Amino acid sequence: MATYRPPDFATLGLSDAPDCRFEAAPADAMLPHGFLCTTNFPTYVRAGGAWRMPEDPRMDSHIVWDKANDRLMVREFRNISKGDLVAIAAAEDGSEGVYVWDKGFQAPSDGTHHEEAFSFMSSDVSREKPVDYDGLLAAFKKNRGDNGHIIWVIGPALVHSRGRAAMDWLIRNGYCHALLTGNAVPVHDIEMALFGSTLGMYSDGSPAAGGHNLHMKAINAVKHAGGIQAICQNGQVESGIMKACVDTGTPYVICGSIRDDGPLPETITDAGESQSAMREQTVKATMVVMVATALHAIAVGNMLATFCTRPDGSLDELATIVVDQTEFLVSKLKDRGTHQAFGVVTNAQDFMRVLQLELAE
Repeated sequence: MATYRPPDFATLGLSDAPDCRFEAAPADAMLPHGFLCTTNFPTYVRAGGAWRMPEDPRMDSHIVWDKANDRLMVREFRNISKGDLVAIAAAEDGSEGVYVWDKGFQAPSDGTHHEEAFSFMSSDVSREKPVDYDGLLAAFKKNRGDNGHIIWVIGPALVHSRGRAAMDWLIRNGYCHALLTGNAVPVHDIEMALFGSTLGMYSDGSPAAGGHNLHMKAINAVKHAGGIQAICQNGQVESGIMKACVDTGTPYVICGSIRDDGPLPETITDAGESQSAMREQTVKATMVVMVATALHAIAVGNMLATFCTRPDGSLDELATIVVDQTEFLVSKLKDRGTHQAFGVVTNAQDFMRVLQLELAE
């Protein structure tokens, strides 16, 4: 993890650059012509004669200047209100008062190191490349407890394995500050707690009698109890991921889709509301771990900057780990803009188990 180097605007010849131009939004969820679309790199806007960084950065959004409170903020298209002062710029080189700095975490070259024209293992991610578990463990320890905000984005494949017990342990030991997932994860997690199966399958791979009904029975049990928190507190659910979240007060956001069964009472079925609820957590992220979920990983990835702000105000790289059994997901995530993602190509159960054992040791 490199130390952040802010741009030297004097050296860049931008000390006397013009202020960014702002125009009022003509209506709710409508932008003025010529609006700026943000990236996930550190971005500086010149306003009031000074270079400043907007709050809550993310890609594919827009910079709004709240003059009354003198705040620069990044807002999604749907959250633009009529009259908001929106940044107008086409260039990102500072000539129009906007500068995107993509070299903040690159070490300055000393002229002695050069990339080889030919090398082995040069792809971004491959199942043949070694995994730097020491680096991963260091990142988890750095962000544990009050030191950071670790977000987990997980798919149901994690629940269908010993990964469920590992996730329970990680939540209870300060390595998870928020859980972002879909309807299937809590359904299968609670099914396992109630019936010992996930989607009708026992942990040894054998089918349960009438197993195709069990996830629906789990949903019904949650509804009868009055919700996830209630069923985890009334003694029916005694183990698992959701139980650990409830016991520790760890927030979770469950986002719905058109293929959901039930869904569970806490599942947010409105896409806009889901994004807003997820965004409340992603703006605080100092580390993000995505395991065995393609669409959810890409959705969360689009909400992330490449950096985070520490409590002392310093900027740090946002450690972004994506775990899947194929290279496809990692490549897809990078293609969708989350280029800082570090890929681990392995089985979800193996990754979770190694992580738990190493951190426990």
